Amino acid sequence: MKKMTWLSMVAIVLLVAFVAIGCSKPAPAAQAPAAPAAAAPAAPAAPVSDGSQDLKISYRLNTAAPDAENYFSFAGNIRYMAAEKDHADATTGASALGSTHLFNAYLYDVEGKATLSSGLRGLFLFGVTPYDQIVVDNLQASKAADGTITIQYTHRGTAYRITTDKSGKLLFPNGGFEMRAIGYIVGGGPQVISKDFSADGTAATVDYAKVWDSSVAGGKLVDDKSTAKTGNIVKNIAAADAKYFFDGALQATLENNILTINGALTAVHR
Repeated sequence: MKKMTWLSMVAIVLLVAFVAIGCSKPAPAAQAPAAPAAAAPAAPAAPVSDGSQDLKISYRLNTAAPDAENYFSFAGNIRYMAAEKDHADATTGASALGSTHLFNAYLYDVEGKATLSSGLRGLFLFGVTPYDQIVVDNLQASKAADGTITIQYTHRGTAYRITTDKSGKLLFPNGGFEMRAIGYIVGGGPQVISKDFSADGTAATVDYAKVWDSSVAGGKLVDDKSTAKTGNIVKNIAAADAKYFFDGALQATLENNILTINGALTAVHR
């Protein structure tokens, strides 16, 4: 009896130990440390000018009288797209060397998006057209006591204002280039201007002080003969999605009604 009791106790101890081992949970496996979160992609670097002279400009315009010395010169990295002292042809009135269309190679990228101010390009064309165009488009140029030069004109129903800094520099890409729709034109003209900006509805009497007064609201019908409406004042600079834009400065001078613009600009790829 005693022998059986001892054996029974041993069996019970072994059974309890086996049950305890079988029911115990394995220790959790060690986990690898969490990988660090992926860094956000860096923002693309802003375009930077390398200072190269990709477009050279030289320009002279007598703003007050006919002048055979007026000219527009330009040259750049696009082969054959250049003109040396282009001027108005005395017989046809057109540009003698074709800068009217040749300069478009610099004004637009391959998708037709503006790379600089269309108003500045329009100003350059006054140097290769007869003086009558200055009168028709009411071009005005003035120099303030602080040295700032302001050039204004109205072409095909749109007013343009070009403003230098106090040293006479035209700054790119975001300098003083503005435009505003103030009228319209049908065919060869004449321009029809809203009487909000012109006493008699013609370009000859455009009041530029009113044109650049933002309190004069846009969005109004120019007249009752078309659906054309006036606009608000907007920047007239390179398109934000153009493949490239021009950077740098051109030096302007205005003395005795003679306007000159000279310098070189750099093409900066986006």
